[in-house]
Amino acid sequence: MIKKLRSLWRDSRGNTLAIAAACLPMIIGCAGLASDTIQWTLWKRQLQRAADSAAIAGVYDRENASGATTNTSTAVSRDLALNQHTWMSLLSGYPQLSYPANTTYETNQVTVTLAIQQSLPFSSLFMSSAPVITATATAASVPAAGDACIESLDSSATSTGISNSGNTTINAPTCILYSNSTSSNSASAGGSSLVTAQAIAAVGGIQQSSNWVVQQYIPYSPPLADPFANVTPDPTQMNCTSATLSNNTNWNSLGNINCFSGLSLQPNKTINVPNNFGPIYINGGSVDLKGTFNCTGCTIVLTNTSTASNATIGSFTSNASANNNITAPTTGTYAGIAVYQDRRSTGNTDKINGGSNNVIQGAVYFPSDTLQVNGTGTGVALCSMFIAKDIVFTGNSSIAINSPDDTVCSGSGEPSNGAVKMVRLVA
Repeated sequence: MIKKLRSLWRDSRGNTLAIAAACLPMIIGCAGLASDTIQWTLWKRQLQRAADSAAIAGVYDRENASGATTNTSTAVSRDLALNQHTWMSLLSGYPQLSYPANTTYETNQVTVTLAIQQSLPFSSLFMSSAPVITATATAASVPAAGDACIESLDSSATSTGISNSGNTTINAPTCILYSNSTSSNSASAGGSSLVTAQAIAAVGGIQQSSNWVVQQYIPYSPPLADPFANVTPDPTQMNCTSATLSNNTNWNSLGNINCFSGLSLQPNKTINVPNNFGPIYINGGSVDLKGTFNCTGCTIVLTNTSTASNATIGSFTSNASANNNITAPTTGTYAGIAVYQDRRSTGNTDKINGGSNNVIQGAVYFPSDTLQVNGTGTGVALCSMFIAKDIVFTGNSSIAINSPDDTVCSGSGEPSNGAVKMVRLVA
């Protein structure tokens, strides 16, 4: 008998089955927990999407109601119903709404919290009550940008709309820089440049850099409108001469002439345009400023009397030796515009090589060209908007750009280019 028992003890047949039987509860438990985890994650994700959508709907309601919250809860509930976010009954007392205080960049905020209690297939065997799943989302109205004083109109995905290089220091603390490029690097600051601004915004991406000193990065924003898209020169308003406007021009002999074949000003020479002269049309030629140019209530308009789509449009160059004092008119077709270039231009590079005595009050507008701003003096004081297809800041010195909203630049007559706002999740 003892011999048989010893033989049975040493028999290893059937061990695998025994081990499998012993492990089976653990296998079933792991599978059950995995299934519950997947189910929990799915419910959590669906609930979060519901909270996100509801919070955004709440902000739209507040925007339409000038910030009031009277009907916000109704808007949230309606969004939950219309988007079938009530696939599981919310716990009593939900949705919960709160309204965080406005900040500089986030207004009409709405926070939505949702909660459900749902049994999990496996875990419910060991739990006295079903777990509670919660999701919270906060949305707000945020500025894509305010009125930009520097705006690139280039909307391509291959361009850098605003670029800064060299040793340029741009001091524009009240300005917003805005690039309409959809590129992943739609605005850049490299080299030893230092750009101080209120914000840098773009339709595409913005790579963070120590060269940017801004209060806020605002990438992936809606396109910013061209504020002068409806401004087009009228050839019937152009009374032309074949002469070039220069320091030798006798204004008293011009009569009704306001259109010249070019504008050329040599170093140490001066052109004093009579106050409120109006637009100075440059018919197919270019502008080259090296001396002192004083013009209050006028606009330099680079255009062509020809209406052909391929008409020649000249370029604009203001050299480092130039002392410009250009103030845009505050009324009329060119209100707020100091320099205007016809959008038929074919990709020139226009240059403002600034000295310390340059003051341009009004917009500098080159919608089809690249504008290169090169500070070569101790600074450029510009009460201006820079609007161009692409804008390049370069050079080795300081450039100061004052926003048209600043007191020193008040009364510029510049229009708004649209303070773009969008509703987005902020938490």
